[in-house]
Amino acid sequence: MTNELGLKIGGVPEHFNLPWRLAIEEGRFQEIGLNLHWSDMSGGTGQMIRGLETESLDIAVLLTEGITKSILQGLDAKILEVYVVSPLSWGIHVPNKGAIKKPEDVKDQTFAISRYGSGSHLMAYVMADQYDWGLEDLKFNVIGDVYGGLWALENNEAQAFLWEKYTTFPFVEQGKCDYVGDVITPWPCFVIAARTEIAEKYPEMLKKMCAIVNQKALEVKKQPDSAEMISWRYNLPLEQVKQWLSETDWNYKGAEYPLAFEKTTHYLKKLNLLSEEEAEDWEEKLFV
Repeated sequence: MTNELGLKIGGVPEHFNLPWRLAIEEGRFQEIGLNLHWSDMSGGTGQMIRGLETESLDIAVLLTEGITKSILQGLDAKILEVYVVSPLSWGIHVPNKGAIKKPEDVKDQTFAISRYGSGSHLMAYVMADQYDWGLEDLKFNVIGDVYGGLWALENNEAQAFLWEKYTTFPFVEQGKCDYVGDVITPWPCFVIAARTEIAEKYPEMLKKMCAIVNQKALEVKKQPDSAEMISWRYNLPLEQVKQWLSETDWNYKGAEYPLAFEKTTHYLKKLNLLSEEEAEDWEEKLFV
């Protein structure tokens, strides 16, 4: 198509984003005149927020809590819709064969985080809140990505590292770290967001884009060979993938989840990660 719209999109190189990758490979977006340029963002939500800030990304598929906090603190972006409606299981990872054997032992330790404002950062606050620890006592070491987190644990630069547990399972198997439990997000885990300029300029195109990826996600969920494909593409054990697929639901019908964002905003405020003023009029700020 001569009038094709080209947009830059980023997401983590993880199994959650297989529907995007397949839809791009199959030319589904080009059928509506959209050429999506996908970039893997191994640095996670913090890296994508930076990408939206610098306009190196037009669209991002990122964690609900990270993008909500950033928009309410001034990031010029809007949430298009919830992408994955199920919560995320953040594995609590600690040094291999070390003194930490259970989640409670993490108290007063240093957390490895990919970036400030990332999921690994914000979920440390959620964990501290769930275990009733003092939030002001949390300590962090910025490590960039999952490999930095593993290095930090191995070299005692951090004693805890929160990351999606199925992604890290192979590293646990290899003895690079121990897994001692989960922190579950109290909200749907991934959303699709766009720079405000893009969201306001191409609302119908973006609506069609979301509908395509939602439909592709439904196909992935229903196809009997999806677990084998995910296992092969992402180098994950088949039984783990089957378990993950059974726990995961995308937003197949493009439903709205206003209560999810109200809950996220309330929680961020409770954790002192948002001020009262920043949380005001959250609906107007988050959506077009």
